[in-house]
Amino acid sequence: MTTEGPPMTRTAPSTPAAMLIDRYLPRYDTTIVEHTVAESDLAATWQALCALDLARVHSPVMDAAMAVRGLPDRLARLAGRPASPAPPAQLPLRGGPSLPGWLSLGEVAEHEIALGAVGRFWQPVIEWYDVTGMTPEGFAAFAEPDWGKIAANFSLRPYGTSRTLVSYEARTLVTEQDSARRFARYWTLVRPFVGHIMRATLATVTADAVRRGRVASPGS
Repeated sequence: MTTEGPPMTRTAPSTPAAMLIDRYLPRYDTTIVEHTVAESDLAATWQALCALDLARVHSPVMDAAMAVRGLPDRLARLAGRPASPAPPAQLPLRGGPSLPGWLSLGEVAEHEIALGAVGRFWQPVIEWYDVTGMTPEGFAAFAEPDWGKIAANFSLRPYGTSRTLVSYEARTLVTEQDSARRFARYWTLVRPFVGHIMRATLATVTADAVRRGRVASPGS
């Protein structure tokens, strides 16, 4: 005897939203992606992402990694050689961090913020390309030899009714063969630190998102 229950309702999957990072750096050599779930809704998480100051992201491992990364500059100063300028006290994500080589690739409300950079980032002291006046389309078309490109994005997706999946991806492309080999060796060394920094950044966003959600719903 077969007992029939109520019919199962199936909903066709929605079409995936287009991503800015796919538009401006669809082909890449390396990528790293980190995800986390924020215990807050999409609106509060988006507000936290828009307010992110990258200079506020810290962890013991990250601070140690940054100290090691800055060692060549400190040695250059001690030797009287030119060194890279000190980073600014604030690095707002929205609109693109105020750092040499970086530009905004745009945003889609409550979905994605994307950034791009051009430089020789595999060198002991990074050399950044002057992107003043460069548009996202110019970034996508940039192909000068012996330079590399980075595209990074933060993206949000609803995770159930009251939580949000937050993703952080970084892609790189180095077109010149010798530079690509040097970057591959560099990437092998720094990839674990990059992943740690990305996770620390996501933790900063999600903690702020939870705080904003509690302020918006004080009785919860």
